[in-house]
Amino acid sequence: MILKRQESYGYELIQHLKEKSGGHLDVAEGTLYPVLKKMEAKKWIEAEWKKADNGRERKYYKITGKGMKELDSQIGQWTFVYDLMQQLWQPHLTLNKQ
Repeated sequence: MILKRQESYGYELIQHLKEKSGGHLDVAEGTLYPVLKKMEAKKWIEAEWKKADNGRERKYYKITGKGMKELDSQIGQWTFVYDLMQQLWQPHLTLNKQ
C-alpha cells in the first residue's frame, strides 16, 4: 500500500510501517529486503538506484502494473476474510455488550 502512493526505499518503508502500526510492527532489514527481492522477481515492484538528498545512493522501489493487480487481489481476499470474521464474531460481540 505504501508503494501505491509513492516510490520509497527500504529504510523509509520500515519507518513507515512502524509509524502506521503505532510501533507494534518493527520489521527488521533482514526481513524486509528478501521480501522486496521476491516481489521484484515476480515483477510486482521495480527498483532503481538514485542519489538521495544527502548524496548517498539508495535503492528506490515502485509498484508496477502487475503489482497493482496483485495488490487489488490481496485487498479483495483480506476484505473477504475481514467481512467473514465480522459475521462470525457479531453474535459474540452483541452478547458481551448486554
